[in-house]
Amino acid sequence: MTNKALNDLVTLLDLEPLEVNIFRGGSRDLGGKSVFGGQVIGQALMAGARTIEEGVPHSLHAYFLRPGDMTLPIVYDVDRVRDGRSFAARRVQAIQSGKPILSMIASFHRHETGPDHQKAMPEVPAPESLEDQDTLRSRWLAAHPDVPEPLQRALLRQLAIEFRPVAPMDPFAAEPRPAEQHIWFRAGGQLPDDPMLHRCVLAYASDFNLLSTALLPHGKSYLSPDLVVASIDHALWFHRDFRADEWLLYAMDSPTAQGSRGLSRGEIWTRDGLLVASVVQESLMRDISD
Repeated sequence: MTNKALNDLVTLLDLEPLEVNIFRGGSRDLGGKSVFGGQVIGQALMAGARTIEEGVPHSLHAYFLRPGDMTLPIVYDVDRVRDGRSFAARRVQAIQSGKPILSMIASFHRHETGPDHQKAMPEVPAPESLEDQDTLRSRWLAAHPDVPEPLQRALLRQLAIEFRPVAPMDPFAAEPRPAEQHIWFRAGGQLPDDPMLHRCVLAYASDFNLLSTALLPHGKSYLSPDLVVASIDHALWFHRDFRADEWLLYAMDSPTAQGSRGLSRGEIWTRDGLLVASVVQESLMRDISD
């Protein structure tokens, strides 16, 4: 791995064991006001996996309860809810300053064979034909020279994940468009051959861009000054094996928004057409313009 941010992410996911069922992880600043939700999901999933003898995660359901403090470590307390012959369940609490910031339950499944089907993958341009996120952000910032310097630094910060949107949108000049988008992504370098690590990296990456999908019909972005936005909950299902350091297509849509909440859905595909994961997230979209 040559991407420093990716090296940092792998380090963050290598949790420190403190006691039986208790782990500690660090936090990193991605330029937001609090800990990135995908980081907490990825670490919580890794904490649960560290208590499993056999099997891989097939689903997780997480609630974001409080903003995380980027200056403090996070303690992960794992409850071994059930160990069955085929399935195991773990409840994980992410704790800072004695209070939970995330509560998650994850289910793990030993390998089994059975019926197999899936829908067809969306037809989109190949990632090699698209501009990367770094190029796009540099152009957007050049078009908006009045952007405050701290925000410029945040947007130009190296990420652990490389993104290539099929239909990019300048977040400083958002216009209404249909509530769907397609974005290719992959880890910003080669990862070790650890299937659990690849699942945790995908869980981390799955929190990017869902909220922005729900904002598309309203001509808003996550940078709109008249909005308060945050993830409320996050559900993820793993269907098939994959590598997070190879191109994956994130196909997202938002079927509804109401009551200051937006619902976003996502399907994650390998470039050869395998559906490997599904995601659903509800987000806070609070208008503070009045």
